[in-house]
Amino acid sequence: MFNIPNTDTTADAHAKMSHYVDQIMRVSDSTIGRSEEFAMRFRGTLTRDSEDAFDFLESKFADLKHTPWFREEDGEHVIYAMSGIVKVDDGKPIRNLILFILTTLTVLQTGAMHQLSHEGVEVATFGEMFQLSLTQIYKGWPFAVSLLAILLAHEFGHYFAARYHKAPASLPFFIPFPLSLFGTFGAVISMRAPIKNRKILTDIGVAGPFAGFIVALPVLYIGIALSELTVVPENAALEGNSLVYLIMKYLVHGELLPRPTSYGDSSPLMWWASFFFTGRPLPIGGPDILMHPVAWAGWAGLLVTGINLLPVGQLDGGHAASVLFGKNALYFVPAVILVLLPLAFFWQGWWLWIALILFLGRQKAPLLDEITQIDPTRKALAIGALVLFLLVFTPIPLQGI
Repeated sequence: MFNIPNTDTTADAHAKMSHYVDQIMRVSDSTIGRSEEFAMRFRGTLTRDSEDAFDFLESKFADLKHTPWFREEDGEHVIYAMSGIVKVDDGKPIRNLILFILTTLTVLQTGAMHQLSHEGVEVATFGEMFQLSLTQIYKGWPFAVSLLAILLAHEFGHYFAARYHKAPASLPFFIPFPLSLFGTFGAVISMRAPIKNRKILTDIGVAGPFAGFIVALPVLYIGIALSELTVVPENAALEGNSLVYLIMKYLVHGELLPRPTSYGDSSPLMWWASFFFTGRPLPIGGPDILMHPVAWAGWAGLLVTGINLLPVGQLDGGHAASVLFGKNALYFVPAVILVLLPLAFFWQGWWLWIALILFLGRQKAPLLDEITQIDPTRKALAIGALVLFLLVFTPIPLQGI
């Protein structure tokens, strides 16, 4: 975590801060505040590029044990001199390692269950399958390697982008989730201090989903190629579809899958629209792939990427929306909820996400410099992240249950 401890601000420090601010701002007024709020506040107009001005002031204020915060208020540039400087706790990497080992074990066990099921092994109860998977846990390696590769790419995409910009990010914290569909609840990294500006927030935010997606694509292709065509049985539970997943199945098998035996009175377009967004009607008796464990891992990678790119809060998509739309990004919160509400009647997992968005969707990553805007390259990256969301989002992750 990070903290900014309070320090006493002397009259000499006030004078020095004013001197430094005068070099980068045409000051209209300045105010001495209370240390628990701010040490000084300067209003006016920056006379230098905001990014360059912040870097200059950050280095000068650090000698005075203060941190600058750049804001825009009522059409003016505002600089707050906050008492104290960021102190970063590097944490204990041993915790990250232990969690990764535990996650590897739970993902291996889950992968073994997928492999045994794919081989047609039949047991009377889930408990018997669980015990069998423990004795043959080595069979879970194709699933485990594939899924962990996607998650590692995603999280280290964030991590290396943060380190490139000297932003203090923690190593990934993997979350083991035994007895679940994937054996893990994913991973997170923790930003241990406020990010400097929107440019850096964009780079860190989009690096994860892009890196994970790049790894997920070949994993998915290989997994679908290893998956045999089968007939959808009665009472089937099917994985949901995203546009990328549908396209990938088409590239490998030459048709959109699953394919119903008949479209009935509907046109193919209407049938697919209904199936894509509701999971109904199930294409009983039609062809579909019998997912190989590697295909499960690739599909899971797309699912995780899509959820992370929801344009709300501190999710990766929330960062993209924030840098593109500023305060207007808050309108995505009710918009996303309105989209998820009808989907939740067909997949109950969305109720949990709706609750999380209601409680956390308005939070955003704190920035030290809110004046500096993104450049055209970062704008394109942020737009690309939202386009990727549309391509990999799975409206009904599990269909028929």
